[in-house]
Amino acid sequence: MRRSNFTRTTLLPMALLVYLAVLAWMARGRFYSGDYLYYFGVIGGSLIIIGLLYLVLRRRDRMRRKWDEELQYGSYEDKDSDTTGTDENHAQQSDNSESTIRQD
Repeated sequence: MRRSNFTRTTLLPMALLVYLAVLAWMARGRFYSGDYLYYFGVIGGSLIIIGLLYLVLRRRDRMRRKWDEELQYGSYEDKDSDTTGTDENHAQQSDNSESTIRQD
């Protein structure tokens, strides 16, 4: 199944960018009145927060996919521990069989 290109990771920041653009348009009166630092400070701060949100959501989505794959297919650590346990069990069984042969 192919994943959609527009996931929550991209849709939420895009919606916030549109919202920010609308607010910037509505606040243009403050820009024209000469309050440049406040106008661009709010826009710049909002862009930083939206960028950080995007990065956090992307990392969370990657981790969720990794966890889903581990649940579906298992992890490499599980496979290594199963193999190690089998080797140890085999070694213990061969030791037990040797002691049984020696007693006979």
